[in-house]
Amino acid sequence: MNLVKLTIDNKPVVVEQGTTILEASKSIGIRIPSLCYMKMDDMNFENKPGGCRVCVVEVEGRRNLAPACKTECLEGMVVKTHTVRVINARRTVVELILSDHPAECLTCAKSGECELQALAQNLGIREIHYTGEQSHYKGDQSPAIIREMDKCIMCRRCETACNEVQTVGVLSAVNRGFESVIAPAFEMDLDHSVCTYCGQCVAVCPTGALTERDYTWKVIEALVDPNKTVVVQTAPAVRAALGESFGMEPGTLVTGKMVAALKKLGFDYVFDTDFAADLTIMEEGTEFLDRLTRHLNGDKSVKLPILTSCCPGWVKFFEHQFPEMIDIPSTAKSPQQMFGAIAKSYFAKKLDKKREDLVVVSVMPCLAKKYECTREEFSVNGDADVNVSITTRELAQLIRNANIDFASLTDEEFDQPLGESTGAGVIFGTTGGVIEAAVRTAYELHTGKHLEKVEFNELRGMEGSRKATVDFDGMKLNIGIAHGLGNARKLLEDIKSGKSDFHAIEIMACPGGCIGGGGQPYHHGNVDILKKRQRAIYEEDAGKPIRKSHENPFIQELYKEFLGEPLSDLSHELLHTHYFNRRKKEEIEE
Repeated sequence: MNLVKLTIDNKPVVVEQGTTILEASKSIGIRIPSLCYMKMDDMNFENKPGGCRVCVVEVEGRRNLAPACKTECLEGMVVKTHTVRVINARRTVVELILSDHPAECLTCAKSGECELQALAQNLGIREIHYTGEQSHYKGDQSPAIIREMDKCIMCRRCETACNEVQTVGVLSAVNRGFESVIAPAFEMDLDHSVCTYCGQCVAVCPTGALTERDYTWKVIEALVDPNKTVVVQTAPAVRAALGESFGMEPGTLVTGKMVAALKKLGFDYVFDTDFAADLTIMEEGTEFLDRLTRHLNGDKSVKLPILTSCCPGWVKFFEHQFPEMIDIPSTAKSPQQMFGAIAKSYFAKKLDKKREDLVVVSVMPCLAKKYECTREEFSVNGDADVNVSITTRELAQLIRNANIDFASLTDEEFDQPLGESTGAGVIFGTTGGVIEAAVRTAYELHTGKHLEKVEFNELRGMEGSRKATVDFDGMKLNIGIAHGLGNARKLLEDIKSGKSDFHAIEIMACPGGCIGGGGQPYHHGNVDILKKRQRAIYEEDAGKPIRKSHENPFIQELYKEFLGEPLSDLSHELLHTHYFNRRKKEEIEE
């Protein structure tokens, strides 16, 4: 390992050869502002086009200013990061960016979280000395994502996330010069493209160019409608991140406060998506055991490995990119959609309500859930199983709008019967959690033996793609796990080419799984935030009195009273789905 010594702001530093000035400065606590640059260790995400020039520094002996994100450290280099010349250059660059940026901060969805806004404040910019023509582009509103490209600063982060991390290939630079913009091919709308609505472009966008479709007002309208009974379900990853929106340390569990806030907002029933996660394990786990048993008995028609199907971004990805493999994933619906189907049948019957008089709201860490609940197959006679899906960020906004002092709330419990869950349901919120939950139940159902140690540490971690072997009382099961669609693509290519020896694979679209969903509080590239959220998920699991889905007494009651058994005719009708070949010539709008 070759090392180089240099001086940054009069501080000596030793770094590996190839380290940039930006990275070296960060290692000794010197912050250099940047806009286009973003690096997420462990997630294979690095965006450094060197285009914004906000990170310029002075290097002794160099005539021009050097972009810190692109300039490698050299032996004996002397760097100054905050001279008058440097600060003046940064101010000029930001003023030029602002001169072609809408002055809509007060109404922008990203206000308060916008990195351009924060940078302008930190540089003390109070007026813009450059005026002239501004670029204008058409708007784009999909069911999940809003594109306002007048606010785009061409940082290319979304392009990197879409093409290199997720390998979806929707976003790229189009046109030239003043008319250049990041957009789908031919500037088509997102809902006419192969976009999966994973929301990772939104998660990394520094401005308001990419935001989620806000449905908070639809929720408010439902809450004040005297003819509607409004129930809400909350996903496991939400409780591990919501507190960040109220100044709490990342990874702070706020389950009880979240429930209390939802009740104060006026929801008639506050339920837990973790209940539906337990239900998903009953259906998906039974489906897996059925396929595995038939495979071991020599049935050549069985499709293995079985792929998990609870992530709608991943589902849309394989429908577009691998339609020839749509018979491999589990047919089980996602927990969000299972909950909606049960709420509008089983629970509506208990309340003696018509399904259309019940409004089901979901709080999700995910933008693809907004799209998922609009899919036609998840409705009955035009009435959606889940009426509205909002993100963790939107819930935080609703709580603030209602002037609720979140931090001082007394913890409250979920309502029953759809609020009881196990630790297995909780860990759905992180990569590896779905398959671990499935293994906990599948082991006992397959072997008939009690599983003493429920933690499968070999299935945990943050590596983008990993594999493990689980011992089912002498039978070795090969498990694959991938988070991030780029990693998923590699596993699918192996299955397609016959190289895969996995029996089951869990795939989540977002880096880290749902904890890193596109609707979570913005991480601004800090991977430690995702790791803290993951620890919180496992902490809640460890504290649960019941940690296996099949032991949930309310799940048992649901089957006894209503569904019969996993994979029954009624279970298939309500809890299972089918997939579509979406590989077709996309319509291009003029």
